[in-house]
Amino acid sequence: MTHVLIDVDLDPVHLKRLRSIPGVVIHESPTPRDYYKARPLPAEVLRGKRVLLCKYPPENFEDVVDLDWMQLCTAGFEHLAKFKLYDSKIRVTNARGVFDTAIGEWNLAMMINLVRDMPGMFRNQQTKTWSRDMPYHQEIRQKTVGLWGYGGIGRETARLAKAFGMTVHALTRHGVQSRANDYTDPGTGDPEGVLPDRIFRTEQWEEFLKDLDFLVLCLPHTSKTTGLIGERELQAMKPGSFLLNVARGPIVQEAALLSALRHGPIAGAALDVHFAYPLPPEHPLWTMPNVILTPHISGSEKSVNFKPRMVELFYQNLMRYQRGEPLVNLLSAAEWRETCGV
Repeated sequence: MTHVLIDVDLDPVHLKRLRSIPGVVIHESPTPRDYYKARPLPAEVLRGKRVLLCKYPPENFEDVVDLDWMQLCTAGFEHLAKFKLYDSKIRVTNARGVFDTAIGEWNLAMMINLVRDMPGMFRNQQTKTWSRDMPYHQEIRQKTVGLWGYGGIGRETARLAKAFGMTVHALTRHGVQSRANDYTDPGTGDPEGVLPDRIFRTEQWEEFLKDLDFLVLCLPHTSKTTGLIGERELQAMKPGSFLLNVARGPIVQEAALLSALRHGPIAGAALDVHFAYPLPPEHPLWTMPNVILTPHISGSEKSVNFKPRMVELFYQNLMRYQRGEPLVNLLSAAEWRETCGV
């Protein structure tokens, strides 16, 4: 029998589905969960468990002696670096693909809000100002969006952008490839990578940036991508363009971003990821009229759709595990090296 520990809150219907898998015994964590951080679990709870579903592994990871596979409920996995699982027999799969539709919608919503200056119109509403100025009459159709990174989030953003009549450019390190081994919600994304109008390699970043109306950062945060977007990259952008960041705050150099927002060339930004959590009230981004801030909610993990997608991914993987088949979203040695700097 395969003993599985569930350390996230699932509905009874989801637990029932998991328990229906032949040869699987489901155990729920008995201790209260903190949504935002790890905590220790009793050693006796961890003993004998071959599979763990969690957002954060237990702090007393030295007591996890029987684990074979861990399914994360997050796409990012930099919080695992301290456990050195790249040197372990434990396989790790992440939740890439589960957040794609919500973040894709956020990206389209922010592009529309930025290009039509919805924040400006809202400020007018608060002051009872009737203005029909030119900035409020724009549209995103026929504009060009550049996706720096073309994983699941980039592909779902591309699909939606195409539906809005936009041109799609993608910048990747290795070209656009199939995502057959990653989870994708049916009918979404671009599994075969056929949607971009142009594909650029990393060394072509300057050519990629110069014609964009929107730059969307959707690449992983690694030791190599920290500070990737600085003054040189922002100055290479088209005057009047916009930056959207749903990746990680530190990918963009803070001082360079503030300067570009104040003095150009970019016209504004939408940021769902930040340089501190929470962003201090004295931070200048709060009061910049050309910036939209959201508190890292683009993935909508509290939506009614998140748990069903997460359970679907875990169910598929648990069935594969039982049959001895390759797991979906399995972290590769290369991903461990890039993220954990090993």
